[in-house]
Amino acid sequence: MKKKDWYENWFGSSWYKMLYRDRDELEAEEFVETLVGHLQPLPGSRMLDIACGSGRFARQLAAHEFDVTGIDIAYSAIMKAQKQENERLHFHVHDMRLPFYINYFDYAFNFFTSFGYFSSDRDHIMAAKSFAAALKKNGLLVIDYLNAPYVLDNLVLQETVVREEIVFNITRRVEGKHIIKDIRFKDREGQDVHYAERVAAFTLSDFLHIFKQAGLSLSGTYGDYQLNNYNPTESPRLIMMFKK
Repeated sequence: MKKKDWYENWFGSSWYKMLYRDRDELEAEEFVETLVGHLQPLPGSRMLDIACGSGRFARQLAAHEFDVTGIDIAYSAIMKAQKQENERLHFHVHDMRLPFYINYFDYAFNFFTSFGYFSSDRDHIMAAKSFAAALKKNGLLVIDYLNAPYVLDNLVLQETVVREEIVFNITRRVEGKHIIKDIRFKDREGQDVHYAERVAAFTLSDFLHIFKQAGLSLSGTYGDYQLNNYNPTESPRLIMMFKK
């Protein structure tokens, strides 16, 4: 049996949900409102939320009466999301590197740094090509990613977070071209547990290189969830819009 990658084990765990429980619906709602106001999608537009988790962004998009499909590799997250399905909201377990519907969606979204997890450039290019394949001609892809220069300049090396009497000891480091976030704690039985998040410190030029190979062209860059202009050293986010 193939060993699961870190993101399958971690994102599908109850510990992940516990640690990040403060990621609230309001943040998703406000960003989606801003995006919808900026993009002005036609009523009934088909939208794909790639790496949707339990569906917090997908739900907000569907509330605007768009036809929204969410995909994620984490089985437990999709099982939770599917409990909220309706005629405009659908969820599937799926690996983003593999094609999912072809020339079908008007918009595709990849929210909250849900890219850059793979160990090889080949896998990132495969994912980019599957994103592009899912879009109709002139379709638009929105990628919301950390802004690597800003994050590296402001890296919090160590912190402690307490959730339900579980003490999460978190350290961050840079290893090659990746930002590593080590999460260590003792479970309820007192056993030591360790997870590590690993995300590529991709810059705008890296994304241009990857998505050019998928046949997509950059149409806009923004630096935060209010869609203010992108500044390479000062913006907290790197939000990109690519057109097919």
